[in-house]
Amino acid sequence: MNVLVFDSGVGGLSVLDAIVAAGVPVRLDFIADQAWLPYGDKPADALSARVAALLQAGAAAFQSDLAVIACNTASTIALDRARASLKIPVVGVVPPIKPAAAASRSGVIGLLATPATAARAYTLDLIARYASDRTVIRVGSTGLVAAAEARLAGREVPQAPIRHAIDALFNAPHGEQLDAVALSCTHFPLLIDLLAAAAPREIAWIESGPAIARRVADLLGLATNGKASPVRAAFTGQDQGAAVWPAFAARGFTHRFAIADGPEFSINGLL
Repeated sequence: MNVLVFDSGVGGLSVLDAIVAAGVPVRLDFIADQAWLPYGDKPADALSARVAALLQAGAAAFQSDLAVIACNTASTIALDRARASLKIPVVGVVPPIKPAAAASRSGVIGLLATPATAARAYTLDLIARYASDRTVIRVGSTGLVAAAEARLAGREVPQAPIRHAIDALFNAPHGEQLDAVALSCTHFPLLIDLLAAAAPREIAWIESGPAIARRVADLLGLATNGKASPVRAAFTGQDQGAAVWPAFAARGFTHRFAIADGPEFSINGLL
């Protein structure tokens, strides 16, 4: 079966990695909308329409059986429209506040997200529902997105956004009790080792990928004792994924496509 993973950039690879690690026996395709990266500063209506159209094009071109919107911003804005537009299941990703709250022993957790996700009403509702008895330190960062993109493109990773995120988490009121952080952007798990190394002590870094992998397996009725196979990746943007392609090839992807921008987003440019 074919599963399409979608993100504005390379952050969705953290979700793809979780699907592979879980042993879900599917073929994996990927769309990276790098032309509109980052999503956090885009108008909601335009973003919703674009995500739905790109998913329609990708699902048709790759004959997808299920799609994953591996982006917190896109999930909170475009998930309903995407589900209405496609005839296949569409799985979204949400900030992992519930598991972070469950993992905390001190009662103080962090929420590390893009500024838009950190402030969104959807996120505040999740906090109210699952972490009302916790102190939640919310930190927004766009720099970590750029750092993850740089890392997967083989460039030097800027340290300033990592230091800023760590300082904002641990130096906040009650930060001395912080023991779990919900990584609420799919780019951020790609930096877990750097974040952990910069932290003043060991804590739990909670990501959404494993839960998404379980959901994919459940919806497709598949056991998690097989092997996932990354195959095709398609990119919008001027360089058509050239800079980040080594990170995709290292994961087993074999075919790179360019996506022609426009209302129908044709995927026909095998590179």
